[in-house]
Amino acid sequence: MSAPVIGICAAYERAAWSFWDQRAAIVAETYVEKVRAAGGVPVGLIPDPRVADDPGLVLGRVDGLLLIGGADIDPTAYGAPRSSRTEATYPARDRFEIALATAAIAADLPVLGICRGLQVLNVATGGTLHQHLADEGFAEHRAAPGRLDGPSMHPVHTTPGSLAEAITGPGVQLVNSHHHQGIARTGAGATVTAWSLPDELPEALEWPANRYAVGVQWHPEAAGLAHTFADLVTAAAGSRTAGAHTVAASTAGAVAPAGQKANHR
Repeated sequence: MSAPVIGICAAYERAAWSFWDQRAAIVAETYVEKVRAAGGVPVGLIPDPRVADDPGLVLGRVDGLLLIGGADIDPTAYGAPRSSRTEATYPARDRFEIALATAAIAADLPVLGICRGLQVLNVATGGTLHQHLADEGFAEHRAAPGRLDGPSMHPVHTTPGSLAEAITGPGVQLVNSHHHQGIARTGAGATVTAWSLPDELPEALEWPANRYAVGVQWHPEAAGLAHTFADLVTAAAGSRTAGAHTVAASTAGAVAPAGQKANHR
């Protein structure tokens, strides 16, 4: 059997390379290499309004979906006024990724969200975000901008038996975070399965009705958590064996009914 194809949603921002400095679709090598090392074939997915209207144009051609880190989600996507603390947003990317995430959850296509990707999954299923964690009484989760090593590390605890625990290991573990926004109300069907310490901010969500649907607020592509990508690729291989998915077209900004307030325990 051929290797499962993992669609990776690309950022779409200004970038510089060689002689050029212009807008570009970007997927960091760390994500690409981790998917390859896990046995998957990484394919970049570039934001496109046609796909936002009909996610089946893309999702019918991949075996799993990876939503990566990046810019803040525009708060209009979850029905909130923009805070002065919200940073640069890219609504075209938001609309594209929310449509893909909504359709992937509905079609039971394996999906993993990392950092912003967790937040996309939450918004896609009707959840909301805190636009600046410090304003809501949470700890600093972007202690060293531009770094995902030592200063970014903090402890989390996970639900026993959860996908989050399988990723980090049991008990309290160290993970690396780089975000200033976070989960507020959880999306429909989502369960919080990891919390940061000591502030109890939700750090992982899972959709237990799906074969594999999980989002983590940390960055496993830059840490010793390659098991994360192996799990996604394994789920994608099983999904391919099970047969084709039915992916319905979605309209821009469509989300599932709202879930509940995040469990801060």
